[in-house]
Amino acid sequence: MTSLHNALQGIKVIELANILAGPSVGMFCAELGAEVIKIENPHTGGDTTRSWNITGEYHNDISAYFSAVNWGKKSITLDLTNTEQCALCHTLCSEADIVIVSYKHGDAEKYGVDYKTISAINPRIIYGSITGFGHDNNRVGFDAVLQAMTGFMSMNGLPETPPIKMPVALIDIMAAHQLKQALLLALLQRNITGKGTAVTVSLYGAAITALANQGTNYLIAHHTPQRLGSDHPNIAPYGHIFITKDKKEFLLAIGSDTQFKKLCAIVNISLHEHKDFSTNSARVQNSAALYSALEKVLAEWDADIIEQYCIAADIPCAVIRSVAEALESPLAAPYILHDGTMRGIRTIAFQEQSDSDNTLPSLQRPPHLGEHNAIIQKE
Repeated sequence: MTSLHNALQGIKVIELANILAGPSVGMFCAELGAEVIKIENPHTGGDTTRSWNITGEYHNDISAYFSAVNWGKKSITLDLTNTEQCALCHTLCSEADIVIVSYKHGDAEKYGVDYKTISAINPRIIYGSITGFGHDNNRVGFDAVLQAMTGFMSMNGLPETPPIKMPVALIDIMAAHQLKQALLLALLQRNITGKGTAVTVSLYGAAITALANQGTNYLIAHHTPQRLGSDHPNIAPYGHIFITKDKKEFLLAIGSDTQFKKLCAIVNISLHEHKDFSTNSARVQNSAALYSALEKVLAEWDADIIEQYCIAADIPCAVIRSVAEALESPLAAPYILHDGTMRGIRTIAFQEQSDSDNTLPSLQRPPHLGEHNAIIQKE
């Protein structure tokens, strides 16, 4: 039985994308079995992130940042301003199923890799593009800029701190997920009509649609989200961080009155019987008093012990752990890539519940700049 993890086997993808969002889509395709050819500019050192080395990292053209979204690909360097090399790019696109681009406004046309040009060469092509603000806006968009202007930074932090950028470029990642969905739908449509199409996602659009409950808090309740730290505006106790007896940080994410009653039973308090805390609405209204009471009680527990009790009672909770602790956890093992001494993180997290082998396929390490020039040109 064919696994969904090989669903794109036989599909060829040309990646003309840079940094995080577009390359993330390319790696997603590679993880599902597609052949992904990354075309890079030889005069600029290729993908910008090849040189984004963190302090203390060994410097070569495969930085840790570049490795985040470039496993399983082949790299070829082409100067698209050169007629012969642009023709080779067109040849590759003529044999491809998907082209992924992330150019500034007007650059795709400038280099001859816009949808009109590519679809004339290959009418079955599915052309996916990521922009900052849409094709009719030439403003350059980076993740931090989008976090600043779409409300995310205004919500992030404590009441007494300035706005804070999220440490992961989540706007880029969300835009990538939007484009993945669009490309899969376009492939499904092509199977029916035999025709390709162009789909596009803007970072701005991805950010706005990801405001979710915080956005509807404003649209429906006219509530402008404020910086609350980890606390939640609609649920309590949810997201609040408690310091335990052994000085660890412990988080509760209680989403129902039943869960709250179970917590009260575990820590031997009767807050759930008080009118100020008996319902979620009441707890949100009286969150300061709620958290003050819980902080005193949980300060008498060791973190691992209260975590075990809560998990046994189906109460959502966690001891706050570092990225290192998270990635070395046995739970993370299925999502870690290995190739020799190099490790990375997959972009896909789904697992197929079937009788087929559900082992995720292995991937080759990220490619060096132009590593596959000779092989691809020979082909």
